[in-house]
Amino acid sequence: MDQSALDALRRIVDTPQRVVITTHYNPDADALGSSLGWAGYLRKKGHTVTVITPSESPRFLCWMEGNEDVVEFGAKTAQRAAAEAAAAEVIFCLDFNALGRLNDLEPIIRNAKAPKVMIDHHQLPEDFATVVISEPSAAATAQLIYQLILELGDRALLDISIGECLYAGLMTDTGSFRHPSTNPEVHRMAAELIELGVNTSRIHRLIFDNNSLGRLQFLGYVLSQKLNVLPEFRTAYVALTSEELRRFNSQTGDTEGVVNYVLSIENVVMAVLLIEREQEIKLSFRSVGDVAVNEFARKHFSGGGHRNAAGGRSTDSLEETIRRLIASLPEIREALEKVS
Repeated sequence: MDQSALDALRRIVDTPQRVVITTHYNPDADALGSSLGWAGYLRKKGHTVTVITPSESPRFLCWMEGNEDVVEFGAKTAQRAAAEAAAAEVIFCLDFNALGRLNDLEPIIRNAKAPKVMIDHHQLPEDFATVVISEPSAAATAQLIYQLILELGDRALLDISIGECLYAGLMTDTGSFRHPSTNPEVHRMAAELIELGVNTSRIHRLIFDNNSLGRLQFLGYVLSQKLNVLPEFRTAYVALTSEELRRFNSQTGDTEGVVNYVLSIENVVMAVLLIEREQEIKLSFRSVGDVAVNEFARKHFSGGGHRNAAGGRSTDSLEETIRRLIASLPEIREALEKVS
């Protein structure tokens, strides 16, 4: 970890002030868990903290301590979010490295006068922050938050609530500890959180075994009616229209994990989920082995992320985006075929 960045962070953390924490659009467990875990820690340090998310969070994350006070950006909260950002003395940007990931919240954060601190584990960070702690080798931003608290000498400030938030981010971003990013440090952190008193089985149940009936029916439809397998490329994809999302009354988080089901198909080594939104198509990529979906997403769909988990977007129609996706697969065919 860069010592100069750590020293700058220490000066910020040791001076109680008015803080805003924000994270990326459609926050997942790492985004929200990192934000709420860091917020809990900063409050113990004497800071006044407001967490602002660019959109609502999935229902299966509502149990996290502090979630009830999160400002979810929207038409009804835009004025408050703008006021909090304008009054902030420092803004922490967690689990994203480009302000475009904030969607409609971006101009408010970008134009805020407060210095910005980026804490993130994605590649190729945008140059917008005063202090940058960027560690692409980290399994999750939650892991970075945990390490920072220890590096700052504040292990004693960790409690079960903070630990639960950080464990949720660590568990989900490692795919329940099965992704290649799961190294000894990841397991050491998990073990230390268990020693702290975190009930890991409870957190797993709250996140993965807490489905609404509607979400399960939606998942059944997706897997039975929308799955497309391209055996010649060892690739499978699901494309969902906005009409289908409305038909099933899809809520935030209902599509979470769908792409992982697609990747679990025998002999499939790359999976893609395409979702039609109001003004663009959102793509989620997953892969195994040396299939670098972050590079593929960056080249063809204005995206990026990690080697085996990435995102992208397209302003073409859903049909044209699918056509471009399939047309681009031959260039990575060799990598797809090599995966054992």
